[in-house]
Amino acid sequence: MSCHGDPSAASTAPAATATLTRSPHVALLGSPNVGKSTLFNALTGARQRVMNAPGTTVELQTGTWRLTRRTAATTATLVDLPGTYSLLARSADEQVAADVVTGASTLPAPDVVIVVLEAGALPRSLYLLGQVLAAETAHGESAHATRPRVVVALTMVDVADARGIRPEAAQLAATLRVPVVATDPRTGAGLEELALAVVHALDGEQHPHAPADAEAEAVFAWVEDVLASLGALRADHAAAATRVTRSDRIDRVLLNPWVGIPVFLAVMWGLFQLATAVAAPVMDAADSLVSGGLAPWVASALEAVGSPSWLVSFVVDGVLAGFATVLSFVPLLAIVFGAIALLEDSGYLARAAVVADRAMAALGLDGRAMLPLVIGFGCNVPALTATRTLTRARSRLLVGLLIPFTSCPARLTVYLLIASAVFPDQAGTAVFLMYVLSIALVVLGGLVLRHTLFRDVRREGLVLALPAYQRPRVGMLARSVWSRCASFVRKAGVIIVGTLSVVWVLMAVPVTPGHAVADVPVADSLYGAAAHAVAPVFEPAGFADWHLSAALATGFVAKEVVVGSFAQTYAVAEPEDPSAPGDLGAQIVATLERTSGGFPALAGAAFMVFVLAYTPCLATLGEQRRLFGWRWTLGATAAQLALAWVLAVAVFRVGVLVAGLLGGGS
Repeated sequence: MSCHGDPSAASTAPAATATLTRSPHVALLGSPNVGKSTLFNALTGARQRVMNAPGTTVELQTGTWRLTRRTAATTATLVDLPGTYSLLARSADEQVAADVVTGASTLPAPDVVIVVLEAGALPRSLYLLGQVLAAETAHGESAHATRPRVVVALTMVDVADARGIRPEAAQLAATLRVPVVATDPRTGAGLEELALAVVHALDGEQHPHAPADAEAEAVFAWVEDVLASLGALRADHAAAATRVTRSDRIDRVLLNPWVGIPVFLAVMWGLFQLATAVAAPVMDAADSLVSGGLAPWVASALEAVGSPSWLVSFVVDGVLAGFATVLSFVPLLAIVFGAIALLEDSGYLARAAVVADRAMAALGLDGRAMLPLVIGFGCNVPALTATRTLTRARSRLLVGLLIPFTSCPARLTVYLLIASAVFPDQAGTAVFLMYVLSIALVVLGGLVLRHTLFRDVRREGLVLALPAYQRPRVGMLARSVWSRCASFVRKAGVIIVGTLSVVWVLMAVPVTPGHAVADVPVADSLYGAAAHAVAPVFEPAGFADWHLSAALATGFVAKEVVVGSFAQTYAVAEPEDPSAPGDLGAQIVATLERTSGGFPALAGAAFMVFVLAYTPCLATLGEQRRLFGWRWTLGATAAQLALAWVLAVAVFRVGVLVAGLLGGGS
């Protein structure tokens, strides 16, 4: 039996062409892991953007779908709705999907809903379709002209065929009385027919075979009725249920704890390496492209036209420095997100969630949360992006608030500098304890959030429809990676460039006489004055000095420049190796000796703890804002600063108390 059928077999046969007088809105709806996102990528190509549903942290992808030449319509706006098994929402993501389909959303109402069904799992997929049809029927005849039409897209037809399941699209369309199109987004098969089906659905009326109402009993009865009319297909499913597939044989190995856990750990280690060792030289090259190539050329061009020195400095050291920071993160995001998309598209990511599920139980999360947390120890920015692998918005937000506590390599340079200066004989142990504290903050922070702001995030058994293993398609992966990177550049990039420009202004404007704009020592600039003003805040933590507060302010932009900030404010050479701090280390120890009252090691430890707990970097802030909005981002930043201060004060004060009880000094 052929898997391809006339997409409008449920109604009058279509003409060879069709026309539209306006650009329609189309929504893609389907259960998780049915190939919905793959279909979206195939239909929209690179014409995508990421947005949040109004008033939520639920991420949606929208794109422009260029309908085929067989139709006179030019484009349609396509929205990829969150995956859901039912219109009876149990999470914010499912609620967004249900509201869009039923017309209760503030988003534009769709003209057509494409319900994506997995060809090899129709009994499971039909329940959602039945709910959609029942909801559409409930609109009544008075709303018939405005309610969205329904088109069915069958996906994973090749996987179904390999299992001996051969759904006939024309037969299914005749039963459902809505257009049904068999598609293969990986090869492009059926995509033109799907576009034509959408146009004809808009041009004509629909009288679908729908459940009597939206109650579960009626929908289940409808599913049985549909399957009964497809007797041969039902037999195919029954036979497939007993057939051992290639995916089954692989899962016997990868889901066995003795093999699956080591494989999972190896995959996580590989992702960590991608985010650190592999991405680092590429990031450096991207940064050098701007700072070492473009910046001198721009500076020369500005000087050639007689621009004042302060303008040259602003453009080069402010705007272009921000642009270089943004550009340096793009290769990292592309590498890590490409790897995640590869795991997802191949089918392994769902298995990884199963293997890691028990480990995440303490935080009330499922195994999918392990992936972004592991990546966070490589870099917080792609880790935040990786939260998209979690299916529920509240879970994504919870993990997104915990990721800043995972200690990225940029912090390591600060740990090494301070630990080598104040703990010269135990520097390695001190750095190790910082990573132990990082893990503790993730776990304890998760427990606190779960019992306060996130009581609604309940631990449920992980129920996943494991997709069949498939060979990833490079084109699809590339489009997905491009969409995510472009969204980061557009949204987070604006914040990064803008903030670095403000930092330049603070460091360029003098507050004491005798200095020109952009030619002023840090201590005599607005930046230095602000650092002096902030320094007393850290007196309880033992490091109330402007050199240290200035370094922390610089670290808010990027932790990797903290060492350079110390060298600049102390006017000494920056050490090539932070573990051999030299004169800079001696200057820092002398400062801490003075500010701590003779306990420089404790003050140094408090400083390291503050570096661990406060906002990782400006790029992380920008990505949090892009994903979760300003309210959560600013609230999280304030909470991190407060927690960092409390922990730093506790480390120093408790340490001094213990030292006093033991009768010792530093």
